[in-house]
Amino acid sequence: MRRLAAAAVLLMLTACAPGGCSGTGAPMAPAEPDTAAPPASPPGPPAPEPVTWPHEPAGALHPGSGSGATDPTLWAGGMRFPLESGPAYANSQVYGYGGWQAPGPGGQCDPRNYAYPWRDNFCETRSWSNSKCPAGRGHQGQDIRPATCEKKVHWAVAAEAGRISSIGSYTLTLLGESGRIYRYLHLDMAEVNALFPTQASRAVTRGQRIGRVSDDFGGNATTIHLHFEIKAPVTDGETAAVIFVPTYTSLVDSYSRLLNAAA
Repeated sequence: MRRLAAAAVLLMLTACAPGGCSGTGAPMAPAEPDTAAPPASPPGPPAPEPVTWPHEPAGALHPGSGSGATDPTLWAGGMRFPLESGPAYANSQVYGYGGWQAPGPGGQCDPRNYAYPWRDNFCETRSWSNSKCPAGRGHQGQDIRPATCEKKVHWAVAAEAGRISSIGSYTLTLLGESGRIYRYLHLDMAEVNALFPTQASRAVTRGQRIGRVSDDFGGNATTIHLHFEIKAPVTDGETAAVIFVPTYTSLVDSYSRLLNAAA
């Protein structure tokens, strides 16, 4: 009898399924595989739309102010916008309200000067030599009004790392590490000289404050604005020279990055 009972127990143990036995000793059904998908993560916030602003294309000067340069070249790709913060308004000082070719009554602080769209004024009619202009002469940079019509308030900054190579009566010249030259006109020159009193102090980093926008013009006054120029190495055939190049496209690029917090 004992041998029969032991044999029965052994038979029950060997009859169990690999997954084990039920409480009655019967083989357990194999477990169903877990095929349920993990819970989905909640959707993140949508990517913000890029910040844009109204601006005319390169070369679209104020009507009657000359023939603009439509060159689309990004002459200073990656440069820092030359004002520390926006908004800023690229437009003509001569053909804007308060200028000597103004479209109507109004002073330089007229709100219409502090509104979009931007407008190019490189090559605007001037007597200065400029080989990049259709006429061979014209305005050598771009005029930019700061956020408000207040002088000695809004900071200009270095477009790239480099060295301030000269400080004149109304012009600061920055030689960038790229080999490009940037000129800033009409800053508060007394402050500029105080900020950079010696040659040793004139190495600057990209985005460093270099002076505040004013109306200095060599003992005279102009409108409150920054006149900004770029000179770049250009090869024409076999001749290489550092010349004034159109600024507008580079300013559009750098201002877009400033508005989108990617300056």
